[in-house]
Amino acid sequence: MAARTSRSSAKDRPSYRCTECGWTTAKWLGRCPECQAWGTVEEYGAPAVRTTAPGRVTSAALPIGQVDGRRATARGTGVPELDRVLGGGLVPGAVVLLAGEPGVGKSTLLLDVAAKSASDEHRTLYVTGEESASQVRLRADRIGALSEHLYLAAETDLSAVLAHLDSVKPSLLILDSVQTVASPEIDGAPGGMAQVREVAGALIRASKERGMSTLLVGHVTKDGAIAGPRLLEHLVDVVLHFEGDRHARLRLVRGVKNRYGATDEVGCFELHDEGIVGLADPSGLFLTRRAEPVPGTCLTVTLEGRRPLVAEVQALTVDSQIPSPRRTTSGLETSRVSMMLAVLEQRGRISALGKRDIYSATVGGVKLSEPAADLAVALALASAASDTPLPKNLVAIGEVGLAGEVRRVTGVQRRLAEAHRLGFTHALVPSDPGKVPAGMRVLEVADIADALRVLPRGRRRAAAPDEDGQAPPRARPEDAPLQSARRQ
Repeated sequence: MAARTSRSSAKDRPSYRCTECGWTTAKWLGRCPECQAWGTVEEYGAPAVRTTAPGRVTSAALPIGQVDGRRATARGTGVPELDRVLGGGLVPGAVVLLAGEPGVGKSTLLLDVAAKSASDEHRTLYVTGEESASQVRLRADRIGALSEHLYLAAETDLSAVLAHLDSVKPSLLILDSVQTVASPEIDGAPGGMAQVREVAGALIRASKERGMSTLLVGHVTKDGAIAGPRLLEHLVDVVLHFEGDRHARLRLVRGVKNRYGATDEVGCFELHDEGIVGLADPSGLFLTRRAEPVPGTCLTVTLEGRRPLVAEVQALTVDSQIPSPRRTTSGLETSRVSMMLAVLEQRGRISALGKRDIYSATVGGVKLSEPAADLAVALALASAASDTPLPKNLVAIGEVGLAGEVRRVTGVQRRLAEAHRLGFTHALVPSDPGKVPAGMRVLEVADIADALRVLPRGRRRAAAPDEDGQAPPRARPEDAPLQSARRQ
């Protein structure tokens, strides 16, 4: 009798649940350990003991060789740069999460995709939860994204969105954004962890059952991470990040997760008043065309995914008016620029950099974070310090170590091929670059001292005034010893 009473009291013991994320526990807590929210754990009763019995299967298990793979054939979106990142297009039943900062152009891009992918056989449903239908129509008029097979709805209720799917029967669903839609069956405000999980789960189930592709727009936090539970990124098939500086024209769509293709592809777009346009050859955005070379500039070739892009690094040094000289960077990592300054001072014997204000930047809003740009940054700083331009049509590729050595980087042949295609005739590269394009002169450098020899004679004297306080005359670029470069 006592044992029966003990079992009954254990069964009727109350449980507690977080109203934000749904986490359950046997005792009350002031702070949910799952979502870190305060005051959201409430009593809701004893959990029911559930057992799952075997049920009917939807389809029989088959050997993997007998499964029809044609149903997972990708369909193009009409935007080649987006198709490049997706691995050929949208797969039926795939769910794609596109995240980016406010104002970067997510809604503009997806509205263009919605209009171009709509056809007689494939309807598109665009659901907006952040704007009214009339506001989206105005944007569609501005960018020319109108189609009679594109359906538009303004909804923030999950049940209404599912009802639209039954009536329109689209092949592509675009939801802008997943944080604005809520389910009435789940407690919590729209955008909460429980709501985002429920909305995403319902749309993923609908996509798999109908064979419908789905594009979800996601918000990001102030740190740039996707807002909401991490489970959202695990549930979807593809995760894309939309990147770009608000003050620059360039936009990059970068694949973070892709179950149907590679994750090292990058799509390049240009944002302007008439909408957003894909850039098949974006290298021209990162270069400044000049008749004569200018001191403090050096060109390099960076890899964004598999795509090589020619970019320009600029540096400027001026006499400092304060005890602690300024170090300002834009588009470059401050830590790597500081490391190049230390290497130039210790290994390159350029002592004038430590007492001067130094400004370094890239052209066109591109961000260079890979080590392959180290050599170009070092040469730009040395050129600015000596006020001597580098030779014309020269690119520099290589990673610079603390000992001053120039290390090999990946994809040197692809980088050189891109530079040669754009008309550059000379290159500084690490040892053993492999096959070099015909007609391109390549100088292999082992350390930073070898690389600095491309500067005209007198560069070290130009880095600091002489004893009379007068800087020596600037040397001419044509004196650079590039004649020693061997033709590959």
